[in-house]
Amino acid sequence: MTDDARTAALPPVLQGRYRLGPVIGKGGASIVYRARDQLLGRDVAVKVFTARAADPQDLRAQEAEARMLGALSHPGLVTLFDAGIDFTDIDSPQVFLVMELVRDFDLRERLRRGPLDPHQVAYIGFDLAGALEYVHDHGIVHRDMKPANVLLFDGGVERPMRAKLADFGIAMLRAQGVLPSEFTTGTAAYLSPEQVEGAELGPETDVYSLGLVLIEAVSGRVVYPGSVVDSALARLDRQPEVPSGVPAPLAAVLRSMVERSPGDRPTTAEVAIALREVIVDQIGGRRPAPAPHDAETARLEAVQRYNLVDTPPDGAFDRITSLAARIFDVPISLVSIVDADRIWFKSHYGVDVSETERRRGLSTSGGLHDHTLVIEDIASDPRIGAYPESAASRNLRFYAGVPLLTPDGHNLGSLTIMDHKPRRMTDCEVAILEDLAAMVLHEMELRLAARRVVLRRD
Repeated sequence: MTDDARTAALPPVLQGRYRLGPVIGKGGASIVYRARDQLLGRDVAVKVFTARAADPQDLRAQEAEARMLGALSHPGLVTLFDAGIDFTDIDSPQVFLVMELVRDFDLRERLRRGPLDPHQVAYIGFDLAGALEYVHDHGIVHRDMKPANVLLFDGGVERPMRAKLADFGIAMLRAQGVLPSEFTTGTAAYLSPEQVEGAELGPETDVYSLGLVLIEAVSGRVVYPGSVVDSALARLDRQPEVPSGVPAPLAAVLRSMVERSPGDRPTTAEVAIALREVIVDQIGGRRPAPAPHDAETARLEAVQRYNLVDTPPDGAFDRITSLAARIFDVPISLVSIVDADRIWFKSHYGVDVSETERRRGLSTSGGLHDHTLVIEDIASDPRIGAYPESAASRNLRFYAGVPLLTPDGHNLGSLTIMDHKPRRMTDCEVAILEDLAAMVLHEMELRLAARRVVLRRD
């Protein structure tokens, strides 16, 4: 039976809201439709599992991907908007996911037209390394890095294109124990040596597979072509070759990512840092890429767009920080907005300052971090470096912050809790803090939408 036949029983509109359009992607376990969210008036992607959940274990596995995706929020990941179950066939319910529609194309489609410029490859690698770092921090190994799972879209002036990572199906199945331990997962051409050997997998396997994807992107050729067996075994006999025309800094990063031994590969965080340095340097005779400056400029424009600097105190934010302080039993809770040279506290429970100088310190980013950051003991954590003097003078020992990321990926600041003594934070507590940060951002979005309505009326 074909995939289309297995999904033929789907109604034209799922749950009275999502009107299905053409098929825009197919995988081994799902079909992706372009669809219209009739409630919000926007185009979305609807992923429908081709195997109906006739067995309770199948339904649990499919629901697990929805929960996994729903718990993740990062600019380098495809955003999950909604999930549901279609009961058209009451005996075989069918799980579907409603996701962000990335409008352009995937890397596999793009490579059919030939290789990418090294400048573009460095940018794509930077985006994907950041996304993988985030999922690895959440205890997830993707296990199926390949061009078809890399979605590309226009990055604007001075930014060739951006990338988002998709399809956590294999990671979800392994996490649920649906796949037996000896089952080799992933696509043959992009398996790591440890996947071929059936060894225990960690984040290093995603680094290796990403390296193969980037080498293919810059060369236009699959590194290990051939049959499943030939492709899988070839990597045990020879190292991947980086084309001679690739600039030396980028080539060095790619070679390090595909080292035979997992312990010899860089972490995803190290890959992201190295690729950012490649972007800043000249690539193939180009002038230094202005991405870091341009990214900060765009971020500051977002701060101005949300009208968050030098505005009166906001009671809604005060209620959230007060709630955070009570839930976690901490003396300090803040909503901070990071401007060019100042950090503005839009709500400052437990402290009497409304702003402070922006300086390098916590996470060496002047008040910004890309994902949830928990420092259980500031005095001993090696990530701290030089902690801000204002924090040190208050004898702070514990820090937990969630970035306030806009839907288009700009980091406005954070929701933060602090304590004067070291403490641990459970996964459940982290999830609660992230939910509170989502409430803060929701309030900001409401104000932005209201301001746009007023401007249109004027």
